[in-house]
Amino acid sequence: MRIGVDVGGTNTDAVLIDGSQVLASFKKPTSENISAGVSSAIEAVLNRAGVAPSAVSAVMIGTTHFTNALVERSRLDEIGIIRLASPSGEALPPFTGWPSDLTGQIGKHFFLLPGGYEFDGSEISAFDEDKVRDAARAFRKRGITSIAVSSAFAPINEAMEKRAAKIIREEIPNAVISLSHEIGRLGLIERENGVILNAALATLASHVMTSFEYALEQRGLNARLFISQNDGTLISAMHASRFPVMTIGSGPTNSMRGAAFLTDIRDGIVMDVGGTTCDIGVLVNGMPRESSVAVDIGGVRTNIRMPDVLAIGLGGGTRIHFNPDKNLANGSTLRGLRIGPDSVGYRIMQESFLFGGDTLTASDIAVASGHAIFGDPSLVPALSTEAQTAIWSRIQAILEDGVDRMKTTAGDTTIIAVGGANFLIDDTIKGAAEVLRPAHASVANAVGAAIAQVGAQIDKIIDYEKTPRDVAQANLRKSALAQCAASGACENIEIVDVEEVFLSYLPGRTAQIRIKAVGDLADVSSTTIHSSERAIAKVTRAH
Repeated sequence: MRIGVDVGGTNTDAVLIDGSQVLASFKKPTSENISAGVSSAIEAVLNRAGVAPSAVSAVMIGTTHFTNALVERSRLDEIGIIRLASPSGEALPPFTGWPSDLTGQIGKHFFLLPGGYEFDGSEISAFDEDKVRDAARAFRKRGITSIAVSSAFAPINEAMEKRAAKIIREEIPNAVISLSHEIGRLGLIERENGVILNAALATLASHVMTSFEYALEQRGLNARLFISQNDGTLISAMHASRFPVMTIGSGPTNSMRGAAFLTDIRDGIVMDVGGTTCDIGVLVNGMPRESSVAVDIGGVRTNIRMPDVLAIGLGGGTRIHFNPDKNLANGSTLRGLRIGPDSVGYRIMQESFLFGGDTLTASDIAVASGHAIFGDPSLVPALSTEAQTAIWSRIQAILEDGVDRMKTTAGDTTIIAVGGANFLIDDTIKGAAEVLRPAHASVANAVGAAIAQVGAQIDKIIDYEKTPRDVAQANLRKSALAQCAASGACENIEIVDVEEVFLSYLPGRTAQIRIKAVGDLADVSSTTIHSSERAIAKVTRAH
């Protein structure tokens, strides 16, 4: 059995799954103490199903800790940055274009040092060990232990970043070092931005993983802990503590994976409507479509792997604004109608009219117009049928525009409506061939976390004139499979995606290759330990 937990901005959801059967589910407003909320959610599903903690083999968690830290500008480390790209890489220094309140949290401690590579793999300038050592000593003197290292064209050759890391560790033994070639893709500034954010989250990531493990221990769970990452797969808690930025987009991807699992739909659009936003994503072969452009995280442009998701400020707690009119109940036209984007969020149980509050929300309109049943409809202010229809039509127009922006074909497509406020999506919404609302749709995100596979992705730049194409791809496939096994996959490990893009601006026959492997966790007793060595050996024999 497995437990999946997804911590959203409005609700924390949890499910207990045995194979393909959802035994119990739980939803409650997200608490200020997120770790305590996760613990109580786990306890709730175990109690509802009458299952002993010893029966659970794994716990999968999707968390908003790191997203919230970047958005709120809190709990971030003061970091040091070494860029190896001088002299040509000094035109745009680190933090170019960053919000000032974010840089104020993590500081502007950086060194621009010789090193890095040109697009053809030749050195910009020689690596200077003494200058890197001096920079490390300066960071140590300032008490900085979270350090980011970036090098020009590191995805082609990561050697200088690794040399710098070795020197930094000699000078600062307790340093937490993030290297850009492990985080992002081609594009020095965007890749460097991503590795800076990762370094800034280092201490928080360690604390979060420790608190999750403590929560499991407190509930008597001797289960393996996994964290949802941006591409819809799982990584170990240890891996997540090293690469917290890889988990920032886990919420929407969990919903998409859960929607695919609950409906057996492999291709379509998933609309996850929560209390604050509607996240619209695209399923391709059962997995979330990945963004191919730079992604903004907390006001910072990065090129790390993220799902292609459109977030709309429309959810169950979205505020409905218009100019008051005492004749609204008698058919007068709404004046100045505006839907959101502000929301009462997790306070919907106190602030919406349905629950005795004094704020008109999208949920109030859905219940008053007969599209949902919950709360006390008699508490909603009297609105004429025309007024209700006008507001509902405006809500549908916002959702239809979102669908149209995410579609890549002209025809209608299957839409899977999930999330606690999926009732806001009309069955006749334009652009939909059909609208599916699976069982357990309100906790699809937790289902997606529980059923997710362990994943690994290799992203490399290869010159086929130096390494033959078939040899290079075979080696990368083997590495992806082995990495997937080492991360915890025990069964059915396979390559699910290979992307090859020839780079015409690089010399020779150079291509960027991305290979993704996924594998299942074995449903075994939580006391059984699978060594990565045995799993890797199994993969090697099978492939």
